[in-house]
Amino acid sequence: MKALVLERQGVLSLRDIDLPTEVGPHDVKIAVDTVGICGSDVHYYTHGKIGPFVVTAPMVLGHEAAGEVIAVGAAVTHLAVGDRVCMEPGIPDPSSRAAKLGIYNVDPAVRFWATPPVHGCLAPEVVHPAAYTYKLPDTVSYAEGAMVEPFAIGMQAALRARIRPGDMAVVTGAGPIGMMVALAALAGGCARVIISDLAQPKLDIIAAYPGITPVNLRRQALAEVVASETAGWGADVVFECSGAAPAILGLPELVAPGGTVVLVGMPVDPVPFDIVGLQAREARVETVFRYANVYDRAIALLASGKVDLKPLVSATIPFADSIAAFDRAVEARSTDVKIQIAMPG
Repeated sequence: MKALVLERQGVLSLRDIDLPTEVGPHDVKIAVDTVGICGSDVHYYTHGKIGPFVVTAPMVLGHEAAGEVIAVGAAVTHLAVGDRVCMEPGIPDPSSRAAKLGIYNVDPAVRFWATPPVHGCLAPEVVHPAAYTYKLPDTVSYAEGAMVEPFAIGMQAALRARIRPGDMAVVTGAGPIGMMVALAALAGGCARVIISDLAQPKLDIIAAYPGITPVNLRRQALAEVVASETAGWGADVVFECSGAAPAILGLPELVAPGGTVVLVGMPVDPVPFDIVGLQAREARVETVFRYANVYDRAIALLASGKVDLKPLVSATIPFADSIAAFDRAVEARSTDVKIQIAMPG
């Protein structure tokens, strides 16, 4: 089966590779239609590793996907051939303590697409557990279905924040995940969201959504904007989505007394953290690692029309040109939000 393979750091190829094809009783086989390029895919391409996860052998990339069911296992009852679906890429051990507690995203044994040594889904077909495969409503396109995975991170962040209706939120970092968090925060009940970044093109894209105020850090100090907008009180919720040391160190300047900080972005290296500044506000600190039990909610929001992710797709590129798509993802990080790859039908 031909797939997009990361041979080693900086080297991609489109070539045949042996991938699982047998459909077990609890599995489905899916003809992949659309795959989004994630920042982690790009990071493996450019750096060959993310933290302790190191590419030591050829690996198929991709974990944001949607497609059509073409075979179902004997024990599968909620899906049928022809169903349009998206797939949750993390597969935990169902008998693990984490899975039993409902926090399967932090199961140490989880197998996650395109995280070494697990192959991803940038191939024409994949076999996947039916329990982590979700039917798409007719009103949700394959392109939107492939966006459910990054939007699920925004959903997880919004749930961790315990948003109250009318809250004011700040999002630091207007990359794809920062945008997903901002939209999930609005859907979760925030009255408005201030989002900051250094890249004006991305701020222009997210600013088109009602309820979102962009702040270009090259022109304005975020803390001054937040103070002005809240009469000096601070934001009810601050989502840190950049992973940048200055943003993390500046969190106490943004959050209101008794407010909540949600750490979403992952720093590449250890960064300083102003614990006393947060303690002086008695701010609650939450962390996010992927997501758990949110796919159904994310799909429901897309189907309802309350969240529209279509404006965030910057380009759709054929599978035959997927190496060029990755090169664009590297070069256009300050302007593109989400590049998707259209698989051969």
